[in-house]
Parts: sequence; structure tokens; C-alpha cells
Amino acid sequence: MSAQTANFEKGVELYKAHKFKKAKRYFEIFLKQKPTNTKTQEYLGDIAGYEKQWDKSISFFKKLVENHPQNANYHFKYGGVLALKAQASNKIKGLLLVSEFKKHLHKAATLDVNHIEVRWALVEIYVSLPSLVGGSEIKGNKYAKELLGLSPVDGYLALGYVAEYYGKPKQAEAYYKKAIKVGGSLHTYQKLSSLYEKENQPEKALSNYEAASNKKQRNHLNYLIGKVCAQYNLELDKGLKCLQFYIVNYSEKDGVPKSWANFRIAQIYRHKKDKRNAYNYIQKALQEKPDLKLAIAEKKLILKM
Repeated sequence: MSAQTANFEKGVELYKAHKFKKAKRYFEIFLKQKPTNTKTQEYLGDIAGYEKQWDKSISFFKKLVENHPQNANYHFKYGGVLALKAQASNKIKGLLLVSEFKKHLHKAATLDVNHIEVRWALVEIYVSLPSLVGGSEIKGNKYAKELLGLSPVDGYLALGYVAEYYGKPKQAEAYYKKAIKVGGSLHTYQKLSSLYEKENQPEKALSNYEAASNKKQRNHLNYLIGKVCAQYNLELDKGLKCLQFYIVNYSEKDGVPKSWANFRIAQIYRHKKDKRNAYNYIQKALQEKPDLKLAIAEKKLILKM
């Protein structure tokens, strides 16, 4: 019994460390020993979904739903992986799955009135589906408003997402600003700046990131400020300083690899007409990530200077 439990616990440890292939081996061993263990089936279903093995993931969650029809989370995961398979399939196969994944996501929302993730899934599905198969701004907003009652920051982000998708940037801006006010996470600032960039307002995007940086000491913001400066040829000295600071203080938790920061520095030097430094930094970026397509294109621009 102790050895069996050890397999499960080792699988959980590896899963939490995002070492999914190794975790899968331990879970599969444990499932042979305990074939009805629902948590192990759920982990294996999650891993199969992560590996984009849709049919394998579907088989795990279908069995869990059949054996536990009142479990909201199983319906959510089953509906979610069906939706992902639909996205990855051709249009005809994808459309055949629509009613099935909607049914299970709605069931999850009904079973658990506080389930935030399933309401996000329904928002995203209703705004992305064609109207002929049920896509609807009204329905998207319905679940966004349900989110608002559960989590104001999620609600405002969802309402902003729907407004942005349907080409209402002023409404989206207002909702994202409310999300910043009630939540203030880095994600809320990123959503607003991304909207500004989409609407060709890079000065506002930069100002918003600077406001975030004044409130949050996050190295990732140095990259985001530098990226906007480099991409839109704005306040180049500020962007250069932020990117250099990002590299000096870089750790894996910052998310964006140093190769991207070096690529952005090369962009800034190209804007500054400094070919030597631009070339040196683009070479650094390509040494770190030789297949970085934007850096390859940037190098061609630098060589033409």
C-alpha cells in the first residue's frame, strides 16, 4: 500500500513541477493498481489534454462524467477538451462537436453557480462561435455579468473581452480600466495596453505600462515598456534602459527569454541609426535563439543600414 501511494504522490509532485511526461508514468502505474481512482484519471486526462492528445483526454473525462454526473468540474473539463478538439479539427468535424461541448459546459455552470473557469470558457466560446451555431454577443455578456457577480475583476475583464471582440474599443477600454481599479494585477494592465496597441495608440500603451511599473516592482514590466518603445520607435533611451535592466535582473519567472530583450535592444539601436550596436545585439539574440523569426527579419533590416 505504501509503495502504491508513493507512485501517486511522486506523480503529483512531478505534475506540480510541470514535468508531465514523467508524472504520467507514475500515474499510469498507480492506475493499474487502483483502476477506479478518480483523481488519477483526472490527472491523466489533464496531461493528455496538455499533450494535445484530445481523444485520450476525452476518454478519461467522459468516463468520469458518466460515473460522477453531478461533478461540475468533470463536466467543465470534458466540455473544455471537446471544445479544444473542435478547434483543432476541420470545420465539419468541429461543428459536430459544438452542441456536445456546450451541453457539458452549461451543465457545469448549473451544477456550480460559483465556478469561475467554466463561465470564462462560455464567454470565450460564445464570442468565437459563428452566429449560425450559437455565437452571440448577448450570451457572451450574460456569462461575463455572471462573472462580475462572482469576481469583479474577472467580470470586467470578460466584459472588456466581449466588447473588444465585437469592435467596441471605447467600451473595452472602460471595462479594462475598471478591472485595473478593482484588481490591479499585471494581467489587467496588459489587457489595456494590448487594446491600445491594437488600436494604434502606442503612447497610451506605454503610459499604462509605466503606471503599472510605478505600482508594481515586476521585472517583466521593464520588458513590456522596452518592447513598446522598440516596436513603435518611442522614447528610445527609456526603452533601452528598461531592457538592459530587464536582462541584468532576469530570472526564469520573468517569462520572456533574454533573446527577446536583446532583439528589442537591436531594434532600438536600429531606430537610433547605430548599426554596430544593433548588429551586436541581434547576433546575441540569434545566438540564444537561432530560430527567432522576428530577429532573423530584423537582422536583414540592420544589414541594409
